[in-house]
Amino acid sequence: MNHTRPSGQSGADALAARIAALRSAMPRTPLVQLADERLDLFAKLEFSNPNGSSKDRSAFWILKQAIGRGDITADSTVVESSSGNFAISLASFCRALGIDFVPVVDPNVNASTEAYLRMVCPRVEKVTRRDASGGYLATRLERVRELVAAIPGAYWPDQYANTDAVEAHRTLTGGELCDTLPRLDHLFVGVSTGGTVAGLSRRAKEAFPGVRVIAVDAEGSAIFGRPPRVRRIPGLGSSMVPPLVREAVIDDVVIVPEAEAADGCHRLLRRHGLYCGGSTGSVYAAIGRYFAGRVLPSRPTVAFLCADRGQAYADTIYDPAWRAEHLGTTGPLPEAVPATAPALADAAPDVPKALDGLAALSG
Repeated sequence: MNHTRPSGQSGADALAARIAALRSAMPRTPLVQLADERLDLFAKLEFSNPNGSSKDRSAFWILKQAIGRGDITADSTVVESSSGNFAISLASFCRALGIDFVPVVDPNVNASTEAYLRMVCPRVEKVTRRDASGGYLATRLERVRELVAAIPGAYWPDQYANTDAVEAHRTLTGGELCDTLPRLDHLFVGVSTGGTVAGLSRRAKEAFPGVRVIAVDAEGSAIFGRPPRVRRIPGLGSSMVPPLVREAVIDDVVIVPEAEAADGCHRLLRRHGLYCGGSTGSVYAAIGRYFAGRVLPSRPTVAFLCADRGQAYADTIYDPAWRAEHLGTTGPLPEAVPATAPALADAAPDVPKALDGLAALSG
């Protein structure tokens, strides 16, 4: 990739040409059916994106729109808070565009992700002070604001509030999914910044008015009204309620403990040969929780995203020693989800309150 900075009017033209070239390199990601005894279950393999995750969609669209508006020029430096896939996507795309990117990360960043960012980016900022919730998000955002104020021409994508992220998933991810499936009864979406669930839910409701959208959140996340606490698996949940979540059309919520998220990853690998990251394991576990013990009059069509690959989690979720130390588990849970597994009300007893609260915020 060319990291030569464009300059002048030719620089603006070069940016436009380079962002167009990035779009042409982004494929339609595969939608595959997975064997399941009760469901017609489909996984959209978002890890087939150029940088290996669904965050390519929002990162590309945000950069594209910002360039079109003139918010990003040849002299801009992009600054963003991310310890995961969004940082990887921005780093790669900014490198291709010939502009600098400064990611703000925290100690939860995977070792492989941090190593990649330090190779590709001219500067990486790593915060170590915990915020009031016990996490790092507020500390990261504080550092982003400081950098934006200090760096001339800095541009902050603000992935938690930028509605371009919603449009990215409505147009790209959601468009592909709904154009491919003739029917959709349930759509499960992991929630972090809110852009994915907002975009997908809106597109799915347009195409399939009867579809139920089930948001999946991590235990310890504050998104749906629970008190925030320490989480160890990146990619799902937040210590605040992201503004973009208010743009989503959500019917149900399932809260998944991190130990179950890790086990979901292992089950996906054993059952279907899919080596996926933590958020995907959470969503797969949520599907099991949601349908456990339910009487189904027919086979529903169910879809979810495989948001990223498991390589970045090799030293955590897929490492028995790490799981034993941090999650209190040493091996996989029983292969079958028991009929007595927590139903939706037990998995997320505050669902009505959480959804009512989001509706009030949207109003």
